[in-house]
Amino acid sequence: MVDPPEAAARPRGKPSAAKSWLKAIERTARIEASPHALFADLVEEWAARQPDRPALMSDQETFSYQDLNARINRYARWAISQGIGKGETVCLFLPGQPDYLAAWLGLSRVGAVAALINTKLVGSSLAHCIDVADASHVIVGQYLAGAFREVEPRLKRAPKIWWHGSDAADANIKAALSGLDASPLTSSERRDVTIGDRALLIYTSGTTGLPKAASISHRRILNWGGWFAGLTDASPDDRLFDCLPLFHSVGGVVAPCSMLAAGASVVIADKFSAGTFWRDVARWDCTLFQYIGELCRYLLKAPASEFETRHRLRLACGNGLRGDVWEGFQTRFGIPHILEFYAATEGNFSLYNVEGKPGAIGRIPPLLAHRFPASIVRIDPETSVPLRNADGLCVACGIGEAGEAVGRIGTADEAGGRFEGYTNAAETEKKILRDVFAKGDAWFRTGDLMKIDDGGFFHFVDRLGDTFRWKGENVATSEVNEAILQCPGVIDAVTYGVLVPGTDGRAGMAALVTDGSFDFAEFGDHLSRRLPAYACPVFIRLSAVLDSTETFKQKKQELIRAGFDPSKVADPLFFRDPKSGSFVPLDPDQHARLLEGAIRL
Repeated sequence: MVDPPEAAARPRGKPSAAKSWLKAIERTARIEASPHALFADLVEEWAARQPDRPALMSDQETFSYQDLNARINRYARWAISQGIGKGETVCLFLPGQPDYLAAWLGLSRVGAVAALINTKLVGSSLAHCIDVADASHVIVGQYLAGAFREVEPRLKRAPKIWWHGSDAADANIKAALSGLDASPLTSSERRDVTIGDRALLIYTSGTTGLPKAASISHRRILNWGGWFAGLTDASPDDRLFDCLPLFHSVGGVVAPCSMLAAGASVVIADKFSAGTFWRDVARWDCTLFQYIGELCRYLLKAPASEFETRHRLRLACGNGLRGDVWEGFQTRFGIPHILEFYAATEGNFSLYNVEGKPGAIGRIPPLLAHRFPASIVRIDPETSVPLRNADGLCVACGIGEAGEAVGRIGTADEAGGRFEGYTNAAETEKKILRDVFAKGDAWFRTGDLMKIDDGGFFHFVDRLGDTFRWKGENVATSEVNEAILQCPGVIDAVTYGVLVPGTDGRAGMAALVTDGSFDFAEFGDHLSRRLPAYACPVFIRLSAVLDSTETFKQKKQELIRAGFDPSKVADPLFFRDPKSGSFVPLDPDQHARLLEGAIRL
């Protein structure tokens, strides 16, 4: 374990909301005016101004800005030496470490496209992601060799394989880089790469089906980095702790690029650990950290750490911090300010809660309404089809009414954000909603149900398709899941709807991970006090562990397919007896009676 570099400066005060917006605008205002200036050029500028300041740090390696710039140039020249042309893809199947960022920054600087492959994938999912990229080269971390070798014979294309690790005997990428020049690239080496060109392929989480490869341009990288540098008020004195996957947009682009755009430092941990999180934040003397999904809830549920308030954090930035966790998390760990935001890797608009309103995912201030034209439209929760009026146009939701959030798709000369889509044209088209508020317009479908309060703040409700109808009422799985997680004895939970023959809609079901203090009677009472009767789960599955993505998004499809069938589910099953109102074991006989309609739910 290496010692951390010199301590960061003491935290600054929280800037006003107006100042935060203005800083973000200032940092992104000139992107279009310099179409050949890429993010790697920002790194080069900081390397000239502060060569010795740490840029990327970890327990494995640390790059100063000078080191990082040199590494970027070597990766760029490696791509040129291998004849990797503009637009040609190289897959990165590597662990989270500073060299990962140097690799994609260097490759993309000369027009190559880096496909960021999820290191947790195996089998058909891994082969699919490599095939979708149609890569000419794949750089593989040594400890991932087993997973890669297993799928290599199945790949549609036989790419050139490079091994990343000091012990690699053949096609050692580090050895190849060591012999290359690290000086600034010449104009001819840079090729004609512009901000509109594709830089990365980043894959969706794959919560339903195989992952899709989203196209990320240089323009989006610059916007993400500059926008978040402004909103976080980042400066060279800052140091951000990043324990999120580098193959995803937040952990691999938003978090590090926001700091590198401001000349700050990024501490990279290969994975999140609730047990070591606060010790590492304190050890590296970080002033910010990036969160996503359930990370904050895991920390709040973890035993107390002697380091949890011995830090100099001024800000936590991320998305997915639920309202029921927000205030407890901020108070217990002494976080001065939380910047919650909403965004999707492939999405064309974002929301930012710079005011720090607990439970809100953001708002669009009037001065930026033209830049982020977003709306919420009424949707049929059963079919996920937008409702339309007599003119065939969509209907905007009112205050407090839940619907699907959409963002207008625009070009450089009209309002709206660009939608760069996926590598698959059919999948791209599925995300576009046409004739929304005017004939011929086009809007990006987020697939997320939201509502707006009377203060203009957006609130996340549920994923489209997760909300279901039961007893004639709409049930939001996120609302039910929040109530379940607040029950004593419940460690983790996922809520979903299941079909019951002879009934309308879907009945609520929850898979729970519990400890020894869990009691069904207390559980039933707890839910009845917090939820309407129609929203209380009908079926319960007690599981040892729940499957989720690397960004803590729950995988529901396998649970939904298994349903409440004892022949398909090895876990203990229970259902709420309609007569007693108590949860009772669900055996094959009762299951058969439910299917026959002998038990009326």
